[in-house]
Amino acid sequence: MRSLIRRPVAEDAPRDPAPSKLGYRYQRLMLTPGFRATVRIGVPIILIATIAGSWYSQPENRANLTASIAQSKQSFQQRPQFMVQTMNVTGGDLAAMTEVSALLPTEFPFSSFDLDLEKIRADIEALDPIKSASVRVGQAGALEVRLNPRVPVALWRDGATLRLIDADGVQSGQILARADRLDLPLIAGDGAEENIAEALALFDAAGPLIKRVRGLVRMGERRWDMVLDRDQRILLPGDQPVSALDRVIALNQAQDMLNRDVAVVDMRNTDRPTLRMNEEAADALRRVNTTIDENGAGN
Repeated sequence: MRSLIRRPVAEDAPRDPAPSKLGYRYQRLMLTPGFRATVRIGVPIILIATIAGSWYSQPENRANLTASIAQSKQSFQQRPQFMVQTMNVTGGDLAAMTEVSALLPTEFPFSSFDLDLEKIRADIEALDPIKSASVRVGQAGALEVRLNPRVPVALWRDGATLRLIDADGVQSGQILARADRLDLPLIAGDGAEENIAEALALFDAAGPLIKRVRGLVRMGERRWDMVLDRDQRILLPGDQPVSALDRVIALNQAQDMLNRDVAVVDMRNTDRPTLRMNEEAADALRRVNTTIDENGAGN
């Protein structure tokens, strides 16, 4: 009787689950984060770069790509929301705004991407009448320019030219005649504009003499002469000129000095003020002294 129990044969032997050497090494590599990232990310990137490089190496492909980028860029920049339709200039007088308008675009509309706002601002601030400016593209497609003009505080006679200067000593324009700006004090001489703060302090300190003051002259780039009407001058020292002027005003109030035949009040030596008479008074004094000497000699 044939046995009912099947005996195992060589083919039915248990299979060894251990991987092969190659499979084992691959599994070990895949457990390494760097290798796994290279396989999953690096390899596709290399393939894409290879394909793109091969395509871009063709001249006609490069030309088509450049043209497509330029067309897309132009189409984006020419959108209505980026177009400048009008221009507004504010903050200056008519002359200043006319000079500024000459530096701005005149043909509308145009794309705001075509504007170099920083260059426009720098060009505007280079103008004499403008201290600072802001330039921007505002709402409704308007180019807005706001000016901060220089405010002249004095006239500087530079040779034959009358220059308007502000509190910083910077020129803000020119005029043809003194009568055009009688409201501004007059200064003259080399370096006068560089000492505008001291000049303004002297004008403020002139007080009761201010109606007689014709101007200040910078002497030797180190001190001031105050010029009054009647061809009178007050020679001020280089140090503390305001204090010296206060002394002259006090002397004048006490002795009515400047209403006499005085041509020069020399305060350069503050310890020893000196008066110089005008020519007519000096001639009269010499005649008096001569007469006294002759009478004395005759006696």
